[in-house]
Amino acid sequence: MNKRLEKFLSKLTAAQLDGVLINNLKNVYYLTGFWGSNATVFISHKRLILFTDARYQVHAHETVKDFEIIITRDELGEAAKIIKEEQLQKIGFESEISFAYYKRLSQAFAGAELTPLTNFVEELRWIKDEEEVATIKQACQISDQAFLDVLDFIKPGKTELEIATFLDFRMRELGASGVSFDIIAASGDRTSMPHAVPSQKQLELGDTLTLDFGCLYQHYVSDMTRTVYIGSVNDQQEEIYQTVLKANQALIEAARAGLSFRDFDKIPRDIIEAAGYGPYFSHGIGHGIGLDIHEEPYFSQTSKEVIQAGMVLTDEPGIYIEGQNSGVRIEDDLLITETGCQVLTLAPKELIVVK
Repeated sequence: MNKRLEKFLSKLTAAQLDGVLINNLKNVYYLTGFWGSNATVFISHKRLILFTDARYQVHAHETVKDFEIIITRDELGEAAKIIKEEQLQKIGFESEISFAYYKRLSQAFAGAELTPLTNFVEELRWIKDEEEVATIKQACQISDQAFLDVLDFIKPGKTELEIATFLDFRMRELGASGVSFDIIAASGDRTSMPHAVPSQKQLELGDTLTLDFGCLYQHYVSDMTRTVYIGSVNDQQEEIYQTVLKANQALIEAARAGLSFRDFDKIPRDIIEAAGYGPYFSHGIGHGIGLDIHEEPYFSQTSKEVIQAGMVLTDEPGIYIEGQNSGVRIEDDLLITETGCQVLTLAPKELIVVK
């Protein structure tokens, strides 16, 4: 039995549950290695079961170890039989399911004590194992190369949408199965919007250009942001850029197991505030990544937890001033270790002016 399942079963015991139903497809993949549009897992202390339908019968048998595979369209009915046979009483389920599904679940599991669970599997996913880290590193390498390639594509007259499309296709050419989120490409005054949607705006000489993008590689994500300048850079743009870069680098130097969530956010934020741009850093410093582009943990000044070795976290300070052609975000993916961190996104961060 693999370590992920061992940790899951230990958590099952600690929660005093007889069984857990898992519907979140990414959690199913994490536990079983199965990827498909229809899959449910039921785990008790005696049995590990994957339910899927006939479309995935061959795929399931080829990819899944440790689990029984039951081909069905009625996973709740089949799970109810097992609950009755094993006389299970306390059953956990993921609280993110729809109300309609909960009603079906309540009817199928009538007589059992149902316990909603939040982040039950996701908490296991916080700490990445060696296989996950290797996959995320590969996703980051794809993003790094796509950034280097897009620098040759960027020219005055190109639209934000054309640049976003180039990044999308280039990452697929490099081995990605898709983008990990909708690519952000913002130029000029639009760089004041942290989540700007690429538009038909054409690049102009003197523009700031912020690119936030990542790819999916074997179901895991990368997430990086770089900001460049078209033709030239003025004093204000350079000052803001260097402030954000200093904040980004300060967190890299401080990040290690045991650093508080609060300080993870505070260290780069203090640098931006000291430079007089505090009100213009309008979002959190970062988040976890893995199977999802936004995973726990998140960071705030009220957090009491500490970061742990094996977490993969983003470091993404930014400054955004409305109506000014000077918005900057610089984002890296960091693997936390006991003694520091490893930067996984290695694309250049020195101030770049595209001629």
